[in-house]
Amino acid sequence: MKIEIRPIGNSLGVILPKPVLASWGVGKGDRLDVTDNGLRPSRKGGLAPAQLDGLKRSIALAVVRDFVPTQIRAQILANLHRWRKQGVWVSAYDEWYDIATKGDDGELFAAMLGRDDNATRLRESMPFVGLLPQSEVRRLHEEASA
Repeated sequence: MKIEIRPIGNSLGVILPKPVLASWGVGKGDRLDVTDNGLRPSRKGGLAPAQLDGLKRSIALAVVRDFVPTQIRAQILANLHRWRKQGVWVSAYDEWYDIATKGDDGELFAAMLGRDDNATRLRESMPFVGLLPQSEVRRLHEEASA
């Protein structure tokens, strides 16, 4: 869709069609962000659950793409060991521990990348953090929130 820039008072501006604003979930009084990449709705406090899981799957996919299963398992076990010593433990970590110690690549990849409810639940407590550079994680977060 092409939108014409036109004079509005002493400035220049655009008039956005109501269906576009409705699809963005914004209306009168809401704000839009202007960036070098364009115009978009302002963030409203986080990602929706499906978007958040999409972000976590993107992070998991980047890890699987850049590291071999033995490296991923080593990071999982190191994080779990550290978190247990710190008293930070949830039941999903028991499941991740079992996955990491079994050595079954298929089970590891299914938990990291699967689209089923179990994989989605396990990704809520990802123990393979720390493998990707912060710049990569930041880029994935920016993509998810755009």
